[in-house]
Amino acid sequence: MERIKYYLLLLSSVLLLGFYFPSVSADSPAPVSAKNGMVVTEQMLASQVGVKILRAGGNAVDAAVAVGYALAVVHPCCGNIGGGGFMLIHLANGENIFLNFREKAPLAANANMYLDKKGDIIPDKSTYGYQAVGVPGTVMGFDLALKKYGTMTRQQVMAPAIELAEKGFVLASGDIDILDKGTANFNKQPNVAAIFLNHGKPYQAGDRLVQKDFAQTLRYIAQTGAEGFYKGKIAKDIVAASQKNGGILTLQDFTQYRVEELKPLNCSYHGYDIVSAPPPSSGGVALCEMLNILEAYPIARLGYHSARGSHYIIEAMRFAFADRNNKLGDPDFVKNPVADLISKDYAAKIRKNIYPDRATPSSLLPLQSSAKEGEDTTHYSIVDKQGNAVAVTYTINRFFGSYMIADETGFFLNDEMDDFTSKAGVANQFGLVQGEANNIQPGKRPLSSMMPTIVMKEGRPIIVVGSPGGPRIISSVLLTILNILDYGLDVQAAVDAPRFHQQWLPEWVDIEKTPTVFSADATSILEKMGYHLRKHALWGAVEAIVLDPQTGRLYGGSDRRRSSGGAAGY
Repeated sequence: MERIKYYLLLLSSVLLLGFYFPSVSADSPAPVSAKNGMVVTEQMLASQVGVKILRAGGNAVDAAVAVGYALAVVHPCCGNIGGGGFMLIHLANGENIFLNFREKAPLAANANMYLDKKGDIIPDKSTYGYQAVGVPGTVMGFDLALKKYGTMTRQQVMAPAIELAEKGFVLASGDIDILDKGTANFNKQPNVAAIFLNHGKPYQAGDRLVQKDFAQTLRYIAQTGAEGFYKGKIAKDIVAASQKNGGILTLQDFTQYRVEELKPLNCSYHGYDIVSAPPPSSGGVALCEMLNILEAYPIARLGYHSARGSHYIIEAMRFAFADRNNKLGDPDFVKNPVADLISKDYAAKIRKNIYPDRATPSSLLPLQSSAKEGEDTTHYSIVDKQGNAVAVTYTINRFFGSYMIADETGFFLNDEMDDFTSKAGVANQFGLVQGEANNIQPGKRPLSSMMPTIVMKEGRPIIVVGSPGGPRIISSVLLTILNILDYGLDVQAAVDAPRFHQQWLPEWVDIEKTPTVFSADATSILEKMGYHLRKHALWGAVEAIVLDPQTGRLYGGSDRRRSSGGAAGY
């Protein structure tokens, strides 16, 4: 009944917004529906924290900061205060703000720091231990967001996270699936094992995870804010642990760290305004380039995951990734031709190079640089009753970052230095070819695919969306938007839908290990067109909200690839 009601409400908007609704997958449950506010995260306890803040009179920014700290407790693989990320804010007054609190390379970093005397990459040096750690940005990012755009105090928004850390929370099967990925490395550090192993053994579903050290750290931050984190005890503890264990972090790295408030990236697609992440994110640029390319093709009419429609989508991915990998980096160090890449004229030139009946060999596109990043990020989306919307993607890179916890601080530090180019021309773990635009420099931020995104219509947020997944973030967000705007899927079906991905190099198209990505006929046609389809483990965790513009009703969809997640509203 709820799903029928959902479609009746959305169908009433067809003439107003031009939505097209073909048949919709029946495999997904109905999206969560609410009138006043919606929070969607990868851990249901964090979603409930966000709703609690909204019910108490907080706005979407208050809830976003509360959720961010809560995820650091209940989703420690990926939620963090030891990493960094991006926050995209839409205020009800029409203002859009982008906060860049991405990590930075330490001032003692250099381009060859992960190479041996022969110039070869030293295994694990950029992914495990203190030399992998970039300067964290999350605490300063949250502090700035709350001071400028929130309405509550730091103590109010952090109280739920402190309670979850102090009293603990009961682990569900989805939490255990993630913790199990870190068991082997937890054992290597006594202070990590003391928290994330249960007397030396892996936790089981139904056990309670208590994090008293982290609770104490969160209390300290609640009292002292960014000043305490970057100039007080926490910075000193991290630096001392780093220097004791071969790292290069200094107090100067922390005292000089700054958050950037930037203008979001803007483009359009079939009358919708796309608001997304600018560099040092590559995601917003790639998304706009792909949507510009696809705008001239009848994607909806060609059909959901049809061979011809998917051909155009794959080619848009290929060309956009080639540009992403060639031309983008931290704008403080690299000149980014953003205006050219997201122009409609440039998309028209690309379409002239897309064959209507066969795949484009990636070898025909220029070979230059690229960036890499871990897939184990997290995203959350929030909308409040005033019409404010917030999308946050933040990360410690791969699961549990560097696996390092400084002294008794209780939180994992990132391994974000692995996002830089360790050696030009060498393919990373995702097959992306590295180059000079993303090389390591002191104080530089690594290029990212994180792309919190808001789709607007007539000044109102229609879709709030983002995902983890490394470079597959870009394709995940693109496909989710197309699923909603072109194929008419509801938000839950849209985020659950099977995914495919092409990143220029390697040549193949990744498809999720599910028989429903393409039909047998579509698969046969695509292969005859020259595509090499490779099955890949499920990726991403899209957390999205859709607003019905006619009724103002909110619908939340939490990606079922991460079973501990959930949408909550009121």
